[in-house]
Parts: sequence; C-alpha cells; structure tokens
Amino acid sequence: MRYGYWTPVFGGWLRNVADEGMEASWDYTRRLTQRAEQIGYDLTLIAELNLNDIKGVEQPALDAWSTAAALAAVTERIELMVAVRPNFHHPALFAKAAANIDRIAGGRLALNVVSSWWADEAKQYGLQFDQHDDRYARTEEWLRVVDGLWTEERFSFEGRFYRTEDAICAPKPARRPTVYAGGESEKAKAMIAAQCDAYVMHGDPAAAIAPKIADMAARREAAGRAPMQYGMAAYAIVRDSEAEAKRELERITTVTDLPAGYANFDQWLSGTQLERELKIQEYSVSNRGLRPNLVGTPEQLRERIAEYEAAGLDLLLLQMSPQAEEMERFAAQVIGTGL
Repeated sequence: MRYGYWTPVFGGWLRNVADEGMEASWDYTRRLTQRAEQIGYDLTLIAELNLNDIKGVEQPALDAWSTAAALAAVTERIELMVAVRPNFHHPALFAKAAANIDRIAGGRLALNVVSSWWADEAKQYGLQFDQHDDRYARTEEWLRVVDGLWTEERFSFEGRFYRTEDAICAPKPARRPTVYAGGESEKAKAMIAAQCDAYVMHGDPAAAIAPKIADMAARREAAGRAPMQYGMAAYAIVRDSEAEAKRELERITTVTDLPAGYANFDQWLSGTQLERELKIQEYSVSNRGLRPNLVGTPEQLRERIAEYEAAGLDLLLLQMSPQAEEMERFAAQVIGTGL
C-alpha cells in the first residue's frame, strides 16, 4: 500500500470544528510536506478550489498550482498529485506550466483531473460551467491536448472545445505525469478507463471497493490499456484503544448547528451521481472519508488496510486532524516508519 495525504489547503478537514490548529498557510504546508517525506508518506494530494469548501467560502483557501510549484522546489521524494479542473485551465497553457513544474520537481508531478461540480464558484470567476455529460466531453478533449503537447514535437488539434495549431511545448516534462481521476457515472468511468492511469474513489468499505476495482479493470482491459492504479480517500483516527478512537470520532461528528459550508455541500451532492442518502454525520468529513472505518487501534487499522489491499487498492489518500500530529502517530503506529 502507498500512503498519501491531503494537503490542508482549506485549514483543516472538519466542517464541525472551527479551529483545527492547521492554518491554510504556506508555512504550515511546507513544514508538513517536508516532514511527511521524512516519515514515510509517498504522495500528497493538493485539492484545487478557489473558495473554501470546508470552512466556508469567506475563509482562506490556498491556490493549488502555485503551492505545488513551491513544494516542488523544497521537497525531494514525495509525489505531488495536484487537482486540475479543465474548465479553469486552457490545456495548451496548462501543459506548458505543468511541464515546468514537473522539471522543478524532478519528475514527481501527477494530475488529479476533476470535472468541476461547483457552479457558484465558476460563476464568481466568470468561467464556463458545463452540465454533467459535457464536463466529461470537455475533459476528454482537454486530456488529448495536454498529452499531445507533452509527447509530440508539434501538436495540432481541432475539437468542440479546444483548438491548437502546430503548438510547441518545450521543455517536456521530466517524466510524463501520472493522470488520476475519479467518477461514478458511466461517462466518467468510460473516459477514465480510456485516457487516465489511475482511478481514485471516495471512501467505502472494502466489500464495496472490490467490485468497483474489478469493473474498472475489465474496462481497462477492453480498452487495450496497461493495468491501472487504484486509490481511495479515507479519514483516519488511530488510538491506543478502540474506546479512545470512538471518543475522537464522536467529537468530530457531533453536529449542533449547520456550519458555514453546508450550502456548498448541498450543491455538490445535487450535481453528482453519488449515493444521495448520506447521513448528516458524514457531512463532517468530506469525500465519504468515514465509510472505510479507519478508526481504532493500530492493529485494527492494519487489518482493515490489508482487506483493501486484497481488494486491489494501491493507494490511501488520508485526511487527519490536526494533520501534523495525527500523521506522525499514523506513520509510527500503522505504517511503521515514524521517526
């Protein structure tokens, strides 16, 4: 299993806890990422939203791509998986900038391609917001342009959304970045199987993840492509006793008043193909992070992680709070690499 973590670009991950002691700042992000390299984490996912989806839209949120470029220069080993939304980035200009960041990182850049869901954010920034199926049609073209510029000396393209004419991208990336993507609609899965390298999922029990991996593996084989990688989001709580872990779970999921970001969550839910019967407790942690039940003693977590490995999962994308302290604990007691 590879272990990744979400960079806390929103100043935390808990919608019911106002101050998690992990501010949305470059200083905290730099220190956290450099320490993560030392204690055995393989990857960090840097989410891309211009508005703060967790703490409320008026709270600070770090820009994903300038943060990634800065991290590329001050880290040595960790993979930088940066989210990118095609409707926010022209693909030819993006390919040029991302290739440069990958050079700075020495070939450690990866993409997490996200077909946008937040209509209000796009409206605020004066950007196109496509309906569901059109988002994936745009993403298909966008990926073709980016990949073409990264792999061909000159690249021409004429599509519904984008056009290039003998475009040059030099220097190329040091290594072609891995392209991760997620989605549960038929359109999303068809696009990912044909054009991406890895499939990332929201949190679910291992019994629910196994058939999703099997389905995508079959689609991938039918597309004649090399086997994919598979990742999943999860929120982790590790304690010396199960009772302690459950007390922490109760603390973070207790809802008294609906927090500032609830309207954003409601809009996201209405614009996806995901299961719609989410409990209000799940609102406290994003990306269905509590469903994997990585809550308990080190032994319990290692047993559950082994079940995911048996299901074919390669990568865990972890959220924790407060992140620096909890990542230290998880590395020492679960990964077994803490210093």
